[in-house]
Amino acid sequence: MKRLLVTGGSGFIGSALVRSLVAQGHGVLNVDLQTYAALPGALDEVDGEPTYQHLAADIADFSVMSEAFREFDPHVVVNLAAESHVDRSIDNAWPFMTTNILGVANLLTVATSHWAEGGRDPEFRFVHVSTDEVFGSIPFGSFAAESQYRPRSPYSASKAAGDHLVRAWFHTYGLPTIVTNSSNNYGPFQHPEKLIPMMIIRSAESLSLPIYGNGFQERDWIHVDDHVRGLLAAYELGDPGETYLFGTGETHTNLFVAKSICRLVDSQLSRPPRTGEQSIEFVEDRPGHDFRYCIDPTESTRKLGWRAAESFEVGLAGTVDWYCDNSSWWRSLIDSDAISRKGRAR
Repeated sequence: MKRLLVTGGSGFIGSALVRSLVAQGHGVLNVDLQTYAALPGALDEVDGEPTYQHLAADIADFSVMSEAFREFDPHVVVNLAAESHVDRSIDNAWPFMTTNILGVANLLTVATSHWAEGGRDPEFRFVHVSTDEVFGSIPFGSFAAESQYRPRSPYSASKAAGDHLVRAWFHTYGLPTIVTNSSNNYGPFQHPEKLIPMMIIRSAESLSLPIYGNGFQERDWIHVDDHVRGLLAAYELGDPGETYLFGTGETHTNLFVAKSICRLVDSQLSRPPRTGEQSIEFVEDRPGHDFRYCIDPTESTRKLGWRAAESFEVGLAGTVDWYCDNSSWWRSLIDSDAISRKGRAR
């Protein structure tokens, strides 16, 4: 059994990781400030487990994080705490700078002291979870670990800064860090502000389905459970200083995703075919909107033995079923902002 300090463990990807770790018998300290992105019910199955603890704290708080490291004494840190939505970063960039840059710097500082005081354990790992958006837009081909950073939104710029800090701590202080970048995630328990759950919910509610621009933007979609398997492989098998990318290497346009969701929701609700598609609405494109993301997972397969197992067709169908079967869950999260904000197409 290992002790893992997971930041942002109450969010979408974080909660999936925490559930998996606790099921494997590991000790988990979930450090999560419980902002709007904390998902009620996502950790119900681990609440009360003797190997699980939650600490409501800000990763930028030096004294609280120092005490957490001293008391929990983690073998592994997985940093998932982040402000993560592009549209929100355009509206107000400062929270993204605070958490995604200053918070990361604070975590690295505390982790380095903890690691040094513990005798520089060669098995200790600091895994920093990032995004493919740091690479900007790619017209063809795929991102690889050596791809140049070209962030184009306040969100992606803040994540890029965090990635650079993590690598600097490895080279300067020797802290055994690993950076991971994933493509767009989807699956159960994702916040309704994100593209796929928003489209499912709005289609089920017979509301308009806003799509930025012409909807031809392309994204590489990875099921959250596949991403979690990648993170487990990264800390168990990855080498310090390395970067691992998790994605499928396949892209779909936002318009294709929306139409696929409409078809699946129509079937779920026994509506006539193409009912949902009639509600698709093209809206003004957002500033700095990246056109295409795609990840090449070849190196992660070669070095970690990881590859995505869930096809997008099967994963999307299961996700639509989950949201249609759990309307009471997402209704509790929806407010006027979350459901009405247009064009949540990354």
